Amino acid sequence: MNLLSKISSTILMSLYSMSSIAASDLFFDKLDGNLDASQYLSENAYGFLPVPIIITDPAFGGGLGMTGLFFQETEEEKNSRLAAMQDESNENAVKNLLPPSITAAFGAYTGNGSYFGGGGHLGFYDQGRIRYKGGAGYGDIHLDFYGFGDIELPKAVEVNTQAYGVMQSLKFKLADSPFYAGVLQRYINADLSAGNLDFLSGNVPSWFEEQLRSLLSTNTVTSGVGLSLEYDARDSYFSPTQGFKFELNYLWFDDIIGSDIDYTLTEFTALNYFKFNEQWRTGLKIEANYANSDKILPPYATPSISLRGMPGSRYQGQAVAMSELEVAYRVNVRWELSVFAGVGKASDSFSEFSESHSRISKGVGFRYLIARRYNFNMGIDIAKGPEDTIFYIQSGSTW
Repeated sequence: MNLLSKISSTILMSLYSMSSIAASDLFFDKLDGNLDASQYLSENAYGFLPVPIIITDPAFGGGLGMTGLFFQETEEEKNSRLAAMQDESNENAVKNLLPPSITAAFGAYTGNGSYFGGGGHLGFYDQGRIRYKGGAGYGDIHLDFYGFGDIELPKAVEVNTQAYGVMQSLKFKLADSPFYAGVLQRYINADLSAGNLDFLSGNVPSWFEEQLRSLLSTNTVTSGVGLSLEYDARDSYFSPTQGFKFELNYLWFDDIIGSDIDYTLTEFTALNYFKFNEQWRTGLKIEANYANSDKILPPYATPSISLRGMPGSRYQGQAVAMSELEVAYRVNVRWELSVFAGVGKASDSFSEFSESHSRISKGVGFRYLIARRYNFNMGIDIAKGPEDTIFYIQSGSTW
């Protein structure tokens, strides 16, 4: 799910919490009398909004935080947007849900002692033909490192990463097509440290032990620039039921632009949504990432499998690919049930990818239509991975 969807999703999560204590007609749909945030959004979707962050990933031991969102728009833009949102006959009201520009400040603390904070900005210019997305922050992160590709450690190494970074992108719409093209920039300056690594001797290849010991006891800078091409033809930013979104990114990390490690990173994501009828729909996510490097990368820069049921950064490698299929059944206007399954692979080299282990996850979930006029769902997923069963609070698109 992109930044726009994530921001809008957390807004609605906050509204859902507020509605439980606010006995107001703003939070109930006149059509069926059920809990609904549509009217509140149409009349109050601007200004400042505090939004809670709920972290359920077991890799962090859970956690809580807060985001402050600041919306900026001219009076003309505000009046035009609110008029469109309050028009019940406007089928494209969802496109007017967020103002043209959003600035965010955030911070969180987790169960394993990690913390992070920072800010970001999402801007739309020239009637959305130019899109900017950027953020910067600092974090003190504790994450277990289990291995690289098919090299599995006999026990996990707790890696501490103290880092600050900047990531941003600038994209331009190509004529009147659904294609966008632009540039990317990523910079992370990290101090890494780890506990006892003596158990590595004799349990992993000597080259891997040598590189890992060196990598986890130094300051490392990764600095890259790249190109991005995107195609977005989904029927909704928030809870799409049909359409496609494809994105291809290619980045160069080189000492010429301040990187301590020279490598290239290719990222491809394909989101496919199919609606069979009013009750049944399905979605298919395909993602592949490849880091072309002569040596192992810091854990924070190494591609990893990202699927429901798998803790963050649990399975890493230079070559990573994953797919996830979801089938959903709409019980009625408000409620939807779903089942899903995913598979991913992580290898320490592209040539050995086909021989790497497959990691499988599966689960069930439900969604509630919290904003009927904007086709926006909220709910919970419970997913079983190779090691853990994890629950997720979802809002908007899962991906």
